[in-house]
Amino acid sequence: MRYGPDFLVIAAYFIAIVWVGLSFSRKSRTVSQFSIGDRQIPWWAVLGSILAAEISAATFLGAPGEGYGLRNFTYAQLAIGTLLARVIVSYVFIKPYYDYRVISIYEFLHVRFGVRTKNAASAVFLFTRILASGSRLYIAAVVLVLGYEMLTGAKPTLRQELLIYIGSLVLLTLFTTLYTSLGGIKAVVWTDVIQAAVMFGSLAFAIWMLLRHIPGGWHGALSCLKAPGDLSVFDTGIDATRSWGANFKYILKNEYTLWAAFFASTFITMATHGTDQDMVQRMLTAKNYHRSRLAVVLSGLADIPLVMVFLLVGILLWAFYRFHPDPNLPDKNPYIFAYYILHELPVGVRGLLIAGIFATAMGSLSTALNALATSFIQDWYLPYLNPAADETSQVRALRWSTVVFAIALIVVGSLTALVVLTVKDSRIIPIVLGIFAYTYGPLLGVFLVGMLTRSRGNEAGNLPAMLSGFLAVTFFSGLYCKLPLLFGRAEWTQPHWLPAISFPWWITIGTCVTFGIAVLFRTPASQQDLARRHVASANPPFQS
Repeated sequence: MRYGPDFLVIAAYFIAIVWVGLSFSRKSRTVSQFSIGDRQIPWWAVLGSILAAEISAATFLGAPGEGYGLRNFTYAQLAIGTLLARVIVSYVFIKPYYDYRVISIYEFLHVRFGVRTKNAASAVFLFTRILASGSRLYIAAVVLVLGYEMLTGAKPTLRQELLIYIGSLVLLTLFTTLYTSLGGIKAVVWTDVIQAAVMFGSLAFAIWMLLRHIPGGWHGALSCLKAPGDLSVFDTGIDATRSWGANFKYILKNEYTLWAAFFASTFITMATHGTDQDMVQRMLTAKNYHRSRLAVVLSGLADIPLVMVFLLVGILLWAFYRFHPDPNLPDKNPYIFAYYILHELPVGVRGLLIAGIFATAMGSLSTALNALATSFIQDWYLPYLNPAADETSQVRALRWSTVVFAIALIVVGSLTALVVLTVKDSRIIPIVLGIFAYTYGPLLGVFLVGMLTRSRGNEAGNLPAMLSGFLAVTFFSGLYCKLPLLFGRAEWTQPHWLPAISFPWWITIGTCVTFGIAVLFRTPASQQDLARRHVASANPPFQS
């Protein structure tokens, strides 16, 4: 019975989440109810859902891992850009989505430009979201792998560890798919609110426990942090002893600088919060665009202290293990927090923290499943596969497509686990962010042309512009250098004059290239007129 209370806490969490999710099954009988909740969800619930969706298990374990490894708050600089981007998204993106009355945001591109642009953008989203969400899904299983070691006293073999990952992926996805496929977006949002509360409570308790067991508390932790840069928040990336060119290369090469915070992070968040159905769909559940704006901006303000808290956990973990050395500490920084939860927290509380990890995984997973299903049905199923589908058939298709996408995410998560297990020194955050960095720049670029102009961009120019943006990122990221590896040969080396460019800048590059090319083309007058008539036909228009 040593771990009995932990299992009871975890079981109670799963039962509560599934019960709340299933309670909305009878309220999701139409496409509008399933996908956007008839736009009747309170703004504060939308706010909680946004936060829960943003903070996946990758962040819950990966961000403390960054704090543990770097022993500073420089990663938190990126939150500056996330706040700036949310203001832009609130006042540039959200109102047009309400005005155009879209369920899938790629319908906006259909009206603004045409069907080919819409199809290209939707396909990019579906492909990228499956990879990104699947890759971060496996992370919640870290705690189960470490739990196996604690229970058996033996480190699992590679095969055993992989099986543990796959088993946990199936379990988490099964529970999440159950309430998501039946309850729709309302189940997603309200379970997100519960999951956010569990997550915040878990973090607060972890900090309290760490400070309690570090001799001298906060002052004791500070005594361990004497190296230059410890606890720093800002890194300008500029050193007076370096030349202008050397400083420029340093800024592009390093992930967490003030320049990346103001520019690169802004573009990243504009892409994830303005052009990704995963995140925007919950914004469209608010009663009107004013309340949606409020939720989005407040989520940005909440992000800054929240990221600082995650990093503080990692820094305190580093100090804790300086005072309490443990030869069995995992060699991967993202595993440290999970190891601490399993080995240092009291019974019952340990179960709450494990539930917090599962909460982050399930929150982001439910969001992805609902968004993938909605985009697929609106952008592909109805236009091409079953145009005559009635309301009942559409909802049935939404539920079955949720199940299919769940299977796809399990496959991607399993493959990601295999890669992480076999590649030494892999880091979670760059893996998750790097996946969509190749494609979301072109996606954001074409959306910005549609949002910021009324007469620029067309079908002939948008697709070549998006392809050019993708190729630019492929070149500047150095991905093309790895192509020879596919043929068993040594990878190419980049030209010496080309600096190594870190992943936060990739979306910026893809966006600028795509926008710069697409804006050169003029929107046909007939398409402009179609867009004006579509907005005017809103009957009644959404009231503010």
